[in-house]
Amino acid sequence: QLNCLVRMVTLHGIPKDLDSYPKDLLLFLSPSDYAATGSCRQYFANIGEANLDLLQRESSQRKQLLLEALACLRIPGTQVTEENAEVLGRLVCDLGGEYITSSGGNLLKQLSKCDSFLPDQEEAIRSIISSGNTPFGPPASWSAFTLNELSGLIPVFDHSILQQIPK
Repeated sequence: QLNCLVRMVTLHGIPKDLDSYPKDLLLFLSPSDYAATGSCRQYFANIGEANLDLLQRESSQRKQLLLEALACLRIPGTQVTEENAEVLGRLVCDLGGEYITSSGGNLLKQLSKCDSFLPDQEEAIRSIISSGNTPFGPPASWSAFTLNELSGLIPVFDHSILQQIPK
């Protein structure tokens, strides 16, 4: 339905008020279509707020979105800054374990919004948290606020991490 709606909306060119349309609609546009109304950075910030689950996790369309986002944000390697993680939004959920490891704790806040993780992502998350080298510090110093911020990651924590969190 959204794919059909995009065709109707763009029938006579890309509307100038594209940002006022539902974010989910943008999943079916390309960054070059959006370029007429704004920057690719703004496009991916909007995509990051969309319901990515409308596209299958391993679909070529979703993989392409991630590749284009990384190119737009000029992320050459696997290290993502916290600022770029905010722009990526839910696209962070598709980054592999190597990105999570290289980025340290920069991705944790965004990752906590993901619905599920692949095994390499889970391993990378546990490794980063166990190191304590995150903006949240080691689990032994966490508060209820920290747990609330990272609540989506709790199912990934293993016994050794859970044991360190103060009661």
